Amino acid sequence: MSDTNENDHFPQLTSDSTPGTGADASISKEHGLAYWESISADENGMLGGIPSVAGFANTSKIDLQGSRNFLAKFGIGSKSKPGLKHCQRILEGGAGVGRITEGLLTELLDEEKDGKVDVVEPIAKFTAKLQGKRGVGKVYVMGLEEWVPEFKYDLVWTQWCVGHLTDEQLAEYLKRCKSALTEDGLIVIKENTTVLGNDEFDAEDSSVTRGEETFQKIFQKAGLKIVRAEFQKGFPQTRTMKLLPVRMYALKP
Repeated sequence: MSDTNENDHFPQLTSDSTPGTGADASISKEHGLAYWESISADENGMLGGIPSVAGFANTSKIDLQGSRNFLAKFGIGSKSKPGLKHCQRILEGGAGVGRITEGLLTELLDEEKDGKVDVVEPIAKFTAKLQGKRGVGKVYVMGLEEWVPEFKYDLVWTQWCVGHLTDEQLAEYLKRCKSALTEDGLIVIKENTTVLGNDEFDAEDSSVTRGEETFQKIFQKAGLKIVRAEFQKGFPQTRTMKLLPVRMYALKP
């Protein structure tokens, strides 16, 4: 692993959460779905209202550029960047309204070979915005724990959603992702991590923010190795507000 310098960052704030071993046992799928059904189908909703806070309007732009830079280190990029390779098929887990789909992943496609981004998202009002969009392939309206791969993928990108899966469900999801990789395929998990390294349950949306050790154990259980890990850099902060650390994990069998 490399570039593991500390940095304080994003999307959930450290609010009323309950730390402790086995925090994922408190996850309720029904509660989580109900929470997201109540959220507006737009970028601000996807990011928990963060972009509407003074000083945080560029959060999404900074996030996408950080992801773009991370992928470039694996030689993956858009046609506007000479020398970088493109993808024939990409999977995005937990796509929401397509902020990352349209803001990052479709630009990585090999258009000459009719490349596609398939998306998995359980909230139908979110995926409605993606149906028929350029570069979007199959839309799976279901949770990650239900998804079964039909295609082979050069890249599997999953961001800010695995906190709704139990540790066991996440390991099984990653095993299915692993089975769906092309020979040189890559899995990326980009998620909030806890400041102190413990796992914390958030009752508001019924999700868990995991510590580094928990992620490593889950990846190992799924038969995956961390080939690179970096903290997202550059997120804004003020005297009264800063975002949780966000880490990008690149995984391979």
